[in-house]
Amino acid sequence: MGEGMSKHPVEEIHWSVTASAKPECESLKGDIDADVVIVGGGLTGCRTAVGLAEAGLSVVLLEERDIGWGASGRSGGQCNPLWRQTPDELAKRFGGARAELLVKTTLQSADELFRDIRHFGVECDDVQNGWVQAAHTSGSLKSLERLHAAWQGVGAEIDILEGGDVESVSGSPEYRFALFHRKGGSVQPLSLTRGYAKAAQARGARIFCGEAVQGLNRMNGRWRVSTAAGSVSAEQVVLTTNAYSRDALTPGIRKTFFPLVSIAVATEPLSAAQQASVLPNKVTIADTRKAIYFSRYDRDGRLIFGCVGSSESVGLLGGHQRLRKGVETVFPQLRGIGLERTWGGRIAVTQEMIPHIHEPAPGITAALGFSGRGIAMTSVMGRALTSKILGEPEHALPFPVQSMKSIPCHAALNALLPLGAPVLSLKDKFDKLTSGI
Repeated sequence: MGEGMSKHPVEEIHWSVTASAKPECESLKGDIDADVVIVGGGLTGCRTAVGLAEAGLSVVLLEERDIGWGASGRSGGQCNPLWRQTPDELAKRFGGARAELLVKTTLQSADELFRDIRHFGVECDDVQNGWVQAAHTSGSLKSLERLHAAWQGVGAEIDILEGGDVESVSGSPEYRFALFHRKGGSVQPLSLTRGYAKAAQARGARIFCGEAVQGLNRMNGRWRVSTAAGSVSAEQVVLTTNAYSRDALTPGIRKTFFPLVSIAVATEPLSAAQQASVLPNKVTIADTRKAIYFSRYDRDGRLIFGCVGSSESVGLLGGHQRLRKGVETVFPQLRGIGLERTWGGRIAVTQEMIPHIHEPAPGITAALGFSGRGIAMTSVMGRALTSKILGEPEHALPFPVQSMKSIPCHAALNALLPLGAPVLSLKDKFDKLTSGI
């Protein structure tokens, strides 16, 4: 192991170092009115805010910390525009008409994201050069073959890579079969979030940061959203706090998802020769491990590599070791590369692995559960929430409005989540030994 791999990287969110400037944001003081108040300043909340403001509504967004502080500023930043289910499986779960709309939306999701970026003038180091989805075992190879046939059958632009072609496209000798999604790509996720927020402000939205929402009450036919120093009275409330949602505002919402953790590391900048060998042409990669490995570049040639973690404190239960081992496994030519920063963040995962829209009371809408597809699908959700607030009928939305249902045995399963990453890693190792490609 080289000198650069002998010490732990600094625990610091890499995107906060390379992001565009923060939007100007004051704390809420006093009582104000709006048509819509959004709680949560991540990708979904900020994309909804810019959509509603562009439509001419009076919009207030409240963020407890800073814009993009949560999962949106901690994401791997990969645009992976495909669900893990086939269109037929979606139809069985949601019904034919709903699934048809969801499939159509999915096929357009990546292009729509990058179109949003251009339309709103967001500077976020966006690259749309494709996504390699790699099989790590013979069983996962067969699953990807089924996924390819099903989605290509409805118009998805997906190619099969086999043998040496996988390494030629990805730079990794670890895999012998993969799907190449031509529409995939990557963004600087914190810059994207901040860019949406600035675009919303430019269209008249008011954004307040630094105070937690303490109350949500119905008063005089309107909703009153209160902080320690002020309140917003509005006809509509949109909750977009995702894995950081609290039952205090919407009782029972935390039992509708699992707050899994994604951890990542940023290497030192790669040399030109290394960049020609690893993820050439700046494609992204994610594999089929249960404790998934994913990777992409940042704008300065650092490799961002991530996997499933046990805690936002990355070192817990072997997080650093899994990241180091992952880099060397997927890209053995980088053995000894220096690691600069590491960080983690929560992602909301639903049982269906599909986002939820809930309406816990008339005039309140909650959206969460992007299950590892947040970069592409938060933009879809932001447009969907905008349409819903503007009066679009529920059947015209890509995601159904569902009642809040608790996941069975949620408390017990949630308590075991920190053990999930090491257990899944062991299962991946066993699968690789018994059914590797």
